[in-house]
Amino acid sequence: MTKTIYTEAQAALCEAITVARKNAGLSQMEMAAKLNCHQSMIARVESGQRRIDVIELIIIARAIGVDPYEIIGGLWDKVPEGQGL
Repeated sequence: MTKTIYTEAQAALCEAITVARKNAGLSQMEMAAKLNCHQSMIARVESGQRRIDVIELIIIARAIGVDPYEIIGGLWDKVPEGQGL
C-alpha cells in the first residue's frame, strides 16, 4: 500500500485548493468561518498536513463557490498511472 499524503499529487491538490480560495478572494479565516472550523484546519489542509476525502472536497468547493472539478481538473497528469492505494 502506498501512502499518498506526501506525494506530488497530494501537494498539487493542496495547491489547487489554496489557489481556488485565493482566487475567490477568501482568507483562511473567512473560509474557516464558512466551514464552521478553525483557521488552523484550513492551514493544515492547504499545507498537506491533513488529507481530505471526496465529500470534504465538495464541502470545501462549495464554501469557495466553485465546482469541485475546477479544483481537481488539473490533477490528472500529477497522479502517476499505476499508483496503488
